[in-house]
Amino acid sequence: MTENTRIDFIYLSEKDMIRAGVTDMAACIDTMEEMFALLHHGDYRMAGANNDSHGAIVTFPENSPFPDMPKPTADRRFMAMPAYLGGSFKTAGMKWYGSNIANREKGLPRSILMFTLNDADTGAPLAHMSANLLSAYRTGAVPGVGARHLARKDAKVVGILGPGVMAKTSFSAFMAARPGIDTVKVKGRGEKSLKSFLDWIAATYPQVKTVSVVDDVESVVRGSDIVTYCNSGEVGDPSTYPIVRREWVKPGAFLSMPALCNIDEGLEAADIRKVCDNVGLYEAWFHELPKPAHNHVPIIGVRFMDMIAEGKMDADALEDLGAIVAGETRGRVSEDEIIILSVGGMPVEDVAWGTVLYRKALAEGIGVKLNLWDVPELR
Repeated sequence: MTENTRIDFIYLSEKDMIRAGVTDMAACIDTMEEMFALLHHGDYRMAGANNDSHGAIVTFPENSPFPDMPKPTADRRFMAMPAYLGGSFKTAGMKWYGSNIANREKGLPRSILMFTLNDADTGAPLAHMSANLLSAYRTGAVPGVGARHLARKDAKVVGILGPGVMAKTSFSAFMAARPGIDTVKVKGRGEKSLKSFLDWIAATYPQVKTVSVVDDVESVVRGSDIVTYCNSGEVGDPSTYPIVRREWVKPGAFLSMPALCNIDEGLEAADIRKVCDNVGLYEAWFHELPKPAHNHVPIIGVRFMDMIAEGKMDADALEDLGAIVAGETRGRVSEDEIIILSVGGMPVEDVAWGTVLYRKALAEGIGVKLNLWDVPELR
């Protein structure tokens, strides 16, 4: 019997990814929901000792003897995020990216991302794909899963801090999960990003009748049924992170927090439900980071881990979104309860959405077929 050693894979550009359906938010939310159930049952692996690590990161020192080494400016890093996902996916993959906030001055995104999908048996590449949209939509879809289970069904008002890409995909997911939304309040720092967001809302969601620009974070939060902070900023001092105060928060509000955030003592209280997209992810971060960990990773779930270490919170009080999706933990119970969801982002999300898009691209002949080899030179 002759061995078939030929390996082909496909390359998917950003335009190819759009043709394959990367911007189909409703389908992405369904895919993320399926992924969360697999996470809850353990049919996945990520990096790190507990198989829950966000990934491996390369950062740069303040002072280097090498003049050409990159400087540690805001968001300057390289990162690899590998994972395996079982269930109907049964694939592995890795997102790799470089990031530098100064890219915006060059007309480029802050981060430039690529994703490689692999056969989980042989390790052979299946696809190499543009991943900025892949990452943006899977990130936004997780708040959509949260809103599906944790936001009030009659939610109408959304408050947004930071009108960038993450805000757009999160809002798309909120609209898919709670189509009765008709009001948006947004705070931004620059006229360009605000105008882009407002134009996008008008073109994409004409059913949203009221859109207002507000001047402070309190106005973002007050009266909102769904609140999300999607801002960027300097990491290191949690007192500078945008805060949410309990007195601002409407009874029954759902807070989806995928970016820099801090909370006051009122929201630290035990009657405020605190949910993480994957508790193991935050345990991995907490194990890897100097303490307090929130100084180094500004996601609110990392603050929850600091609270547990400080004795301000019982570890059993931290809830897992996967358990909620799997039906083993309650979703929203009352109309008045306040729920905070921390969204950290995980490579299994890229594997899940990337696998769905790869299979559609393969079925529809989208992308460019590339050959790795017919017969490997070394074996």
